Amino acid sequence: MDQITVSLPDGSSKVLDRGATTADLAALIGPGLAKAALAAKVNGIECDLDRPLPDGANVAIITGSSDEGRELLRHSTSHVLAQAVCDLYPGTKYAIGPAIENGFYYDFELPDSQRFSDSDLERIEGRMREIMKENQPFVRGEVSNAEGRALFKDQPFKLEIIQGVGGAEDAGEGGGGAVVSYYRNRPDFVDLCRGPHVPSTGRLGSFKLMKVAGAYWRGDEKRPMLQRIYGTAWESDRAVKEHLTRLEEAEKRDHRKLAVELDLLSFPQKLGGGLAVWHPKGAIVRKLMEDYSRKRHQEGGYEFAYTPHLANARLFEASGHLGFYKDGMYPPMEMDNGTYYPKPMNCPMHCLIFDARQRSYRELPLRIFELGTVYRYERAGTLHGLMRIRGFTQDDSHIFCTEEQAAGEITSLLHFVIDILRSFGFDEFEAMLATRDPNKSVGTDEGWAHATAALVAAMEHEGLSYTVDDGGAAFYGPKIDVKVKDAIGRQWQLSTIQYDFNMPSTERLDLEYVASDSSRKKPVMIHRALFGSVERFFGVLLEHYAGAFPTWLAPVQVQILPVRADHETYARGLLEGFKTGGFRCELVAADEPLGGRIRNGKLQKVPYILVVGDDDVAAQTVGVNARGQDVERGVSVDAFVDRVVAEIGDRN
Repeated sequence: MDQITVSLPDGSSKVLDRGATTADLAALIGPGLAKAALAAKVNGIECDLDRPLPDGANVAIITGSSDEGRELLRHSTSHVLAQAVCDLYPGTKYAIGPAIENGFYYDFELPDSQRFSDSDLERIEGRMREIMKENQPFVRGEVSNAEGRALFKDQPFKLEIIQGVGGAEDAGEGGGGAVVSYYRNRPDFVDLCRGPHVPSTGRLGSFKLMKVAGAYWRGDEKRPMLQRIYGTAWESDRAVKEHLTRLEEAEKRDHRKLAVELDLLSFPQKLGGGLAVWHPKGAIVRKLMEDYSRKRHQEGGYEFAYTPHLANARLFEASGHLGFYKDGMYPPMEMDNGTYYPKPMNCPMHCLIFDARQRSYRELPLRIFELGTVYRYERAGTLHGLMRIRGFTQDDSHIFCTEEQAAGEITSLLHFVIDILRSFGFDEFEAMLATRDPNKSVGTDEGWAHATAALVAAMEHEGLSYTVDDGGAAFYGPKIDVKVKDAIGRQWQLSTIQYDFNMPSTERLDLEYVASDSSRKKPVMIHRALFGSVERFFGVLLEHYAGAFPTWLAPVQVQILPVRADHETYARGLLEGFKTGGFRCELVAADEPLGGRIRNGKLQKVPYILVVGDDDVAAQTVGVNARGQDVERGVSVDAFVDRVVAEIGDRN
């Protein structure tokens, strides 16, 4: 019989009969893998287990314990959710059901204006488990576009996808082309999908439906409002339980909740969506963050700058933002001397600073730094506290250098970024390299290749692991996004470094410097936001520390609690001494029981609560109730001060 040979990820190879599938390959490797296999990656493309293997293919078996496997589990579970809803609510119109981070969702339009409630989730979940017990196979099919439209004639959202109205987004759902792909679980239920899927519904079961929400079709508020059911799915019941525990912890750490409880900031409705006001305690933390950033930048050879909050449209035309980023900008303001926009970026104005006079190669690299506020239009449904906001401040830097200096500058810059992030308590880092989108970019292939290579070299020099976001770069150059892990293991994208060899060369900006041979050359421009935005970084810090900021960042570092009113004179002396020494402290008068005042201080997450009574007044000591530690009695004031100063260190 004719045979084929395939290669495995470990470099070994296997010989199979021609026509063998990836399931046959998994069984040949071993019964354990055959049982765990969900799909396969053949020559880099994911496919179902029943797909015949071509000769010479490179094959990797996908299991549920991998990221690819979890995505398959979640996507397949979303199909079962759609089937269950259609069973329970005949006449349902179903839209899309993708896998998302840690879970999945599906959007529906129920008949007769029916509405889901959270109480319906248990019934839907029960029907899903029945479908899973039936072990229905996921059977892939392909038909022509016309046949696909006939197959889904009663499903308007699927018809729109098949017609390709959403472009590349619809291709990912199995539509938009000459051939339409779908999966059928039973004769009366079929779903449009590119695939792959797990072999059968019996391979699913470790899942939980989470909540019901509203969602506009295609995220457009002018389109129908659909009902979205969110769920989570994992490779085991234990993994589901661990995820739910993490969610509970994340809910406790929600920065919006903590900001109110700790009186840090608020989002008044009268102010408008996506805009925050900072209360005094929150403003103290923000000032400390900004002051530390200024100090480090000054030490790092940066020059400070300030630029306006709006600019004439001509500037954004010259920079390319009106051509590539207009949808993310606020509407124009027509003035008597032209059209103005609130700035979405600081970079065009920093280009104007560079261009204010003739520059020499001796001035390069020129590092410009600004805490600059920008405004970007985010749809109302995407706003999320400080994490997705419409007006925010970037600790923004733009480094103008020669092409020869760029690689070394990026390497130094990445080290600078990681070092400052460590100062705020992060110690696990990953990166994502965003590469060129040929349909949304300017510049030469050679220039993009050179810029991308410089970013890769910097990450490798820093020993930073990274993934590639193919086509995710800004229009003017590739970028590195630095991600951190917080205290409960969540990843946050914070810092960005972008290599820009295009904006300085645009016809209207036309930046140049005088080179050593007296010729005129174009500088390279490196964009860098270290915090990302001050607001979002504050929100991440707040959740990372669950509101218990380290002592150097805490809005109140020390509370002094006299046991009785006659101890207040001693307490006030301590207060004045600590303030003179630079501590942020407050006295809580003895007009309530001591236990209640201590509890309130702990709820406010104050690092040090000092209780002073008769013995302390006599011996000039304090009782130290340090956050998360045992109570200490009779601590000398000098010893306490030395301890706090050492803890704060050079960030005071």
